[in-house]
Amino acid sequence: MRLPSMSQPFLLAPIAECSPGPPGAQLRLAVLGARGVGKSAMIVRFLTKRFIGDYEPNTGNLYSRLVHLDGDHVAVQIQDTPGCIQVQDDCVQVLDSLSRCVKWAEGFLLVYSTTDYSSYQSVQPLYQHIRKVHPDARTPIIIVGNKADLVHARQVQAKEGLQLADELGSLFLEISTSEDSQGVCDVFQYLCKEVSKLQHASSTDRRRSSIIPRPKSPNMQDLKRRFKQALSSKVK
Repeated sequence: MRLPSMSQPFLLAPIAECSPGPPGAQLRLAVLGARGVGKSAMIVRFLTKRFIGDYEPNTGNLYSRLVHLDGDHVAVQIQDTPGCIQVQDDCVQVLDSLSRCVKWAEGFLLVYSTTDYSSYQSVQPLYQHIRKVHPDARTPIIIVGNKADLVHARQVQAKEGLQLADELGSLFLEISTSEDSQGVCDVFQYLCKEVSKLQHASSTDRRRSSIIPRPKSPNMQDLKRRFKQALSSKVK
């Protein structure tokens, strides 16, 4: 996997609907995939329930929102990413800026279009790149086949997406961003829950490691025995 030098800026443009909090106060998500698979449309659909079909090619927007999750409001940051990956001979080229996004995020959606086989081919190299940066197998990664409603233009069958997800040990879902708002919401909600669980597990691990074990109380019988041995050796 080659990581060429950055050829264009990677703009992070927060939309300040929730103020930044301390580390761990937000759930940091990233949506990755080839150009034109519907990443921006998915994010906007989740956050606003509206579907917008056409987008200008973006340089990467960071959306900050309060999301209702299991009865609580949780601060979520979602990084949209430009389609700046190319697959050549099973090797994905990723901008350095995109690699920084992978380091930043805690949970990932890898999106391909069911109408574009090349976008499907980019999923596995991206997955491998994420696992290099996040070797902890608990880091949640969901593979999403988008545009499932465009049956007449389908190039990737559902069984192919499921097979790839099984090989990688990931969850797989097919959705239609344009027709199924609830399906899009379910994908993001599930990812939020998985990241939240990972944060709590990490916090518990840190607390356990910070506990200093209490030294054992001295054994009085053992001390008396050693004292007698010391006296007897002096007498000799």
